[in-house]
Amino acid sequence: MAMAEEASLSNAQEIPTGLTIKTTCSTSCLKPGNNKDTLSTPMCSDLASPNIKSSIESSPYNSPLVSPPSSAFVSALQSPYISPRAITPKPQENPTPVTLTLPISPPVSYRGSQSDDIPSSSYTPPSDQYEYSDDPADSKLKFVTCVQVPDPAPPRVSFSFPVPRISFAKGSVSPASNAKLRSCDVFIGFHGQNPNLVRFCKWLKSELELQGIACFVADRAKYSDSQSHEIADRVICSVTYGVVVVTNSSFLNHLSLEEIRFFAQKKNLVPIFFDTGPNEIMGLLNCNSIDEECKEAIDGLMKSHEFKLEANECNWRSCVAKAAGILRGKLGRKSVAENDLEGFEELPFPRNRCFVGREKEIMEIETALFGSGDGFEQDYAVPIIKGEASGQSEGLADEESDTVSARGGRFINLELGKCKEPTLEAWVEPVLGRNSLKKSKYKKSRSDNYKSLGSNVICINGVPGIGKTELALEFAYRYSQRYKMVMWVGGEARYFRQNILNLSLNLGLDVSADAEKERGRIRSFEEQEFEAFKRVKRELFRDMPYLLIIDHLETEKEWWEGKDLHDLIPRNTAGSHVIITTRLSKVMNFDIMQLPPLSLPDSMVLMRGRRKKDYPSEELEILQRFDEKLGRLSFGLWVIGSLLSELGISPSELFEAVNQVPLEECSTSPYMSINEEQYCKNNPFLMKILCFCYAILQQINGRRNFLASRILLVGAWFAPAPISVNLLGAAAKNLPCVGNRLRRWKKCLKITFGCCLGCGLAPQNEEESALLLVKLGLARRANKQSGCWIQFHPITQVFAKIKEGLLAPKATIQGIRKIGNPLLNSDHLWASAFLVFGFKSEPPLVQLKAIDMVLYIKKIALPLAIRAFTTFSRCSSALELLKVCTNVLEEVEKSFVSQIQDWCHGSLCWKKKVHGSNQRVDEYVWQDVTLLKATLLETRAKLLLRGGHFDSGEELCRTCISIRTVMLGHNHAQTLAAQETLAKLVRMRSKI
Repeated sequence: MAMAEEASLSNAQEIPTGLTIKTTCSTSCLKPGNNKDTLSTPMCSDLASPNIKSSIESSPYNSPLVSPPSSAFVSALQSPYISPRAITPKPQENPTPVTLTLPISPPVSYRGSQSDDIPSSSYTPPSDQYEYSDDPADSKLKFVTCVQVPDPAPPRVSFSFPVPRISFAKGSVSPASNAKLRSCDVFIGFHGQNPNLVRFCKWLKSELELQGIACFVADRAKYSDSQSHEIADRVICSVTYGVVVVTNSSFLNHLSLEEIRFFAQKKNLVPIFFDTGPNEIMGLLNCNSIDEECKEAIDGLMKSHEFKLEANECNWRSCVAKAAGILRGKLGRKSVAENDLEGFEELPFPRNRCFVGREKEIMEIETALFGSGDGFEQDYAVPIIKGEASGQSEGLADEESDTVSARGGRFINLELGKCKEPTLEAWVEPVLGRNSLKKSKYKKSRSDNYKSLGSNVICINGVPGIGKTELALEFAYRYSQRYKMVMWVGGEARYFRQNILNLSLNLGLDVSADAEKERGRIRSFEEQEFEAFKRVKRELFRDMPYLLIIDHLETEKEWWEGKDLHDLIPRNTAGSHVIITTRLSKVMNFDIMQLPPLSLPDSMVLMRGRRKKDYPSEELEILQRFDEKLGRLSFGLWVIGSLLSELGISPSELFEAVNQVPLEECSTSPYMSINEEQYCKNNPFLMKILCFCYAILQQINGRRNFLASRILLVGAWFAPAPISVNLLGAAAKNLPCVGNRLRRWKKCLKITFGCCLGCGLAPQNEEESALLLVKLGLARRANKQSGCWIQFHPITQVFAKIKEGLLAPKATIQGIRKIGNPLLNSDHLWASAFLVFGFKSEPPLVQLKAIDMVLYIKKIALPLAIRAFTTFSRCSSALELLKVCTNVLEEVEKSFVSQIQDWCHGSLCWKKKVHGSNQRVDEYVWQDVTLLKATLLETRAKLLLRGGHFDSGEELCRTCISIRTVMLGHNHAQTLAAQETLAKLVRMRSKI
């Protein structure tokens, strides 16, 4: 060791590119310009002794820098660069300075670094096993890895420190990470305790990184050690543009003023006013206590306010998008993550202009998710890490990261989430003093002005029809600007998984299944499905804020595979919020908001309808009777208001007419679920009102073709999702006309029907017929770019199942078969598959003829299964659907064989059946059934190949080849294609 040091000392003057390190017992560091004979670079550190111990000392506090990267930037914890180790020295009374020179590689550029695993805004912290005491009298080694930097530029007068500042920190900064730190494009500075400010800055940083712009975000007032400040200073001096998020508290912090003055002098300042404005800032100039530094900062702000970036709670999204566009243009960058979202509507329905009440509930949701103005601080459901120093802020740490504690000091804690590819770092704030791993739901800061909230998930619970969806929709419209995007997902059990995967189209994610490959590892179907779900989950729950609304959640367990809801919603939702509407009294361990009925004044407003007609006191008493009988259900009250507005009758006339509806008209159907039957029995008056609406539809359309009433009947069997009017019309036209069954109380409705015929309700076409249902409050119009779409209320669908038995579902299947589009109507195609095939314990409701079954499988089932598998990685569901289709065709074949055998044996029953139905076994249909079965077998074999199920795929493929050889011949193209698939299966199995 001594010989190596002597050799290094003797050659110190011969290595011009070397890095000189001076060692001494003193814990202070040399200033720039001192001891020029022994210092060859502007950066140095002091060693206690030339004897080196295998240990590294950390910074005195947990003081991480704020800058989690996007998928393009990976944590510095993965850096291959490992800091030098040091040895505990022996105490010396008169230390002798020793200078040694080490060769160092030239600075590494951002794009051409030796390791792409190091982000532009992170550096490698030392490990906790090498921690040392913070006591200045401690004789343990003080060591810093020196980093080569370019020649210092002339000091900037407006900044309070030389550029660049020399590192006096006790941590280590690797050369590559330092190079990337100095290659950030944008510095984002802010100051304040408001959690909404922190949320906004996270969002801005994530949006910029999504555009390919490297960012560094910091509230430097929270830094307590020199290493954090030194690294932030380097970034500030090297970035191309500086964004300062200005709040009222910014002018109480000299570091924020420093940033404003520095960037303003360089003419690269982009200020964003947050919950304040230029006029309010200019008003500070009238204060007598304002100093020159503050005046200079305000002057620089006003000169740089050319882009008018002012963020308030109503325009966060617009402000972030505008700021990202400005910086992208100034930097000459093209967006690397622009998603083609044309035709995508965030919210499924237009805003309800007649929304009343629920102000208290909306405020409760806002307080839970955002906090009440400046009175709350959000901790994103993570453990609290408390500070010790007086006047210092408490920091936030990711729940999934490892908190580093130590005996005498604190390490810089860069946090990592659990995602593996790509690794996404969590937002990191300075952590001051001792760490506390105790997780608490609520906490108070020293000033008692801030609270942190324990959950970003709110469940709205209530009975059907009480207004849960309306409340979630109104909240989404009011606060949509606080989110990058609002995602609306139907929570019905059968469609929930597909609805979640559909979000990948809106987020621009690829969740497709693995393609066929003959090399490399083949992942199982379970792995592929899990990865697809994880990609959507990982994108939703990060610093980019999304609002996910799960409407009408039916069960905690996923219907297809029984997976838990926690598989979708993590404990830490990061910047995203989740609102769930459900009839369930409890959903996991999420906070439940029990939705009460509307107050009487709000109910009266709702029943007065869109026209807000004033009624005399006698009629108001009738409205109160409606309110009592309906139990203040918002849905029933809205239907009453719609009827009064559209029919132009008085409440007393409507009440008399509804009371005349016989109860047998409201009887339940054998095709309802137990819960649906129970709901109808518990709300007889609501069922009478819906029967009255159905009678209105029939009477209005009596001279035409009952189109509106038939649209209502077929709509009950579609999925709970928006339906195209064209699809509804095609299904309704296949439903035979039904007679008027309301003769017994037709006289009571005579005056009502007379009003209807003259009030402009009589529809002329499919669209007008569908919109009539919207006017009566039975459905609502959906937001779609192309054509007219409506969605039926769940209670309306339950009621419509009472009428016409199985005629309506058969008509629905025929309409879907004619114009069903897998790209636009996937939910409705799945609904038709449930009707035709049944799933799990549910039997099929619709029996199709052989030729109709062949056409349905060809046009609907087969494309639906292939798309579900390839586009959304729904491997098990797609294969199950194909297997059911194969079994159905086999049953058809058996019936054909049975019919032929019965005919050959001269069965009188068979002859009478054939004679009575005038049908016979069609050999062409039989051939179509057999060839379609072979196609299904080949398709299943190809899909099984992608999941490594070679034996099962080989068996299916051989059966397919046998069928095609008999039906088509050895040399037919389809037979040869199946043989090629078989060869691939055998080849892949042999490799394994």
